[in-house]
Amino acid sequence: MQLHFHRFDLQLKHTFTIAHDSRTVQPTLIVELRDGELSGFGEATANKYYGITIDGMIQALNAIRPLIEGGDWQTAEELWQLAYPHLQNNPFAQCALDEAAHDLVAKRAGMPLYRLWELDPAPNPLTNYTIGIDTVEKMVAKMLEFPWPLYKVKLGTADDLAIVRELRQHSDATFRVDANCAWTADQAIAYAPVLKDLGVEFIEQPLKADDQEGMKRVYAQSVLPVIADESCIVESDVARCVGYFHGINIKLTKCGGLTPTRRMIAQARSLGMQVMVGCMNETSVGISAIAQLLPLLDYVDMDGTLLITNDPATGVTFDFGRVIYADANGTGAQLLPLTGLGNQVGP
Repeated sequence: MQLHFHRFDLQLKHTFTIAHDSRTVQPTLIVELRDGELSGFGEATANKYYGITIDGMIQALNAIRPLIEGGDWQTAEELWQLAYPHLQNNPFAQCALDEAAHDLVAKRAGMPLYRLWELDPAPNPLTNYTIGIDTVEKMVAKMLEFPWPLYKVKLGTADDLAIVRELRQHSDATFRVDANCAWTADQAIAYAPVLKDLGVEFIEQPLKADDQEGMKRVYAQSVLPVIADESCIVESDVARCVGYFHGINIKLTKCGGLTPTRRMIAQARSLGMQVMVGCMNETSVGISAIAQLLPLLDYVDMDGTLLITNDPATGVTFDFGRVIYADANGTGAQLLPLTGLGNQVGP
């Protein structure tokens, strides 16, 4: 067993702006677990908001290289448990390692990962396509250049309702809105009926994560479902969202990978909550890992590869919102031959 790192700077098609960040380049790390002729791949992006860097992830994983390469584990879940005491402060690194382990284990078994989990992909949800914050004219242009049945609209401006009204003039697609913690409870409650009339499906994370009293009011009074994002990072957050949100949006990088995500999904279901999985601006490696979870989800936001111009990998593809699995074992993700886009670090 050998641990390898591949780092890339992903070029975004447009400047990607949300309520607390704006970027045109997204650094990402792809972790490879090589076992003879088989390789498992996982991914995690750098994230300024959470203080995650590529060098920091590499350092954290190099510190447990003997544990990883020793091969004293048979399942991805076993490796997750072995690594967690060392990586609990860097869930992004744990995510990349966990995705790679799941990919490798399924390849060893000779089947796609979702088949190994005995999941039926027939009812898979469609993925949305994200429209980042910009001038309303540019947001309309982004939408028109990419016809899609389902859009996630990033909000958090002084003109949020005007933006959605204008976008609605140009599309009959279903909308979702994500305020990224930018609203007050009064705004969320007042905006909800207007947004519902404009064909919005749900509101994601309208308030700051620590505004519990506000969210309790929104949950009780909003005419649209509210989905937690920043309020639901790790497994212990799921139960805390009951009575405050109708559902949760899980990010694999934030909770530590596929292993804890599956536990979070099961817990949310037991509590009667809806489940969504979201993505970062990542490559086909990370997006293909998310795709394995689709049969378990109500909603999914896995458009990361659609927002970049230099994907260094192959994997799942898309047909007007529908996810098409690669004809391959594991997650189906593979790095392209030397593209000049990235640097290999380590053995």
